[in-house]
Amino acid sequence: MSERSFISLVCLMLVCCEVQAGDWTQWRGPNHNNVAEAGQGGLIEWSETKNVIWKVDVPGRGHASPIITGNTIVLCSADDDGQTQSVMAFDRKQGNRLWLTQISQGGFPVTHRKNTHASPTAVTDGKHIYATFCHHEKIEAVCLDLQGKIIWRKEVGRFRPKLYEYGYASSPTIYKDKLIISADCDTVAWLKALNLSDGSVAWEQKREFMLNWSSPIVASIAGRDQLLLSGTNKIASYNPNNGEPLWSTPCLTMATCGTCTWEDDLIFASGGYPKAETVAVKADGSGVAWKNTVKCYEQSTVVSNGYLYAFSDAGIVHCWNAKTGEEMWKRRLSGPVSASPLVVGDNIFATNEAGTTWVFKATPEKYEQLAENQLGDSSFASLVAVDGQLFIRAASGDGAGRKESLYCIGVK
Repeated sequence: MSERSFISLVCLMLVCCEVQAGDWTQWRGPNHNNVAEAGQGGLIEWSETKNVIWKVDVPGRGHASPIITGNTIVLCSADDDGQTQSVMAFDRKQGNRLWLTQISQGGFPVTHRKNTHASPTAVTDGKHIYATFCHHEKIEAVCLDLQGKIIWRKEVGRFRPKLYEYGYASSPTIYKDKLIISADCDTVAWLKALNLSDGSVAWEQKREFMLNWSSPIVASIAGRDQLLLSGTNKIASYNPNNGEPLWSTPCLTMATCGTCTWEDDLIFASGGYPKAETVAVKADGSGVAWKNTVKCYEQSTVVSNGYLYAFSDAGIVHCWNAKTGEEMWKRRLSGPVSASPLVVGDNIFATNEAGTTWVFKATPEKYEQLAENQLGDSSFASLVAVDGQLFIRAASGDGAGRKESLYCIGVK
């Protein structure tokens, strides 16, 4: 990591939230980049019978990744039959379910067969849990305490796609004392910040009426904190303090699902529909640095030591020089892919929709595989690494017989 990247990372950790060391506080982790420190996920081999500390049933269905605060693991899930959406918590040591709080009932929208009614990942500031759900043609935000009691709930804004009824997927993020939420579709589009204390609106911005599923993320880059959001034919940057637009660079395509990543003074994103593109833009808004035609529609990319890694829709792992876009190597594994790769120290964990996870070295020299692992037969949520353990949401079966589980992988 460069000196500039290290300073930016420290600044981001100071301004975002007060949490315990080792917590995985939100989508993309406490540093917002899906990178865990070395040793956080120490094991590289597992199966249904190997290196599983515990396994617990997860009621309902969802693509939300787990978040972890202290000894509490939080997941969002939805019961399609009963049309209920819930937030639930598990004990990190034993896997026992601590509580389940139902948030809504009824009003489920039409959604894509690969999406769920609980795809956004929750977020925590270490004192409360915040989650978002789509129902009754609106996005609702809810704040709960660590015992599952609802503190407040607010209707954030309307959400009603018409052209493609594919549902909602954007995860919220916390910046200082604000919860930032986005919703892009062809009938209404907005970006809002709620005050963590009571859910009141701190600021809001209108966006173009286009279909898009990306999540907003805050990076400390190019000398300031920037709220980044890809899709709608651009990468856009906003001031996270007040929502004012900073810059936007035309690129990408209409619809993206992945979240922006960054390194030094470059920002990376990929998508999507109707065209395929992976792009690097300059973090001051001065233009595109490089681009190619690789498509990572639902999943995000990751950066490690100056190199950008992507697990494309086609099931091909790519390594590029982050500064120049030069391809260092690529290796065909197997797709399709929805979960985002995770960097743990010098290793990368990449999972496809069939529940297969490959572990390989984060090196530009060549593809160097360390392990290939299997859990269940489907996996859409991204892996989480904390304190030498991996937490994986996977499922087995199909249709009415489909059952989701949460696994803790590590040394017993």
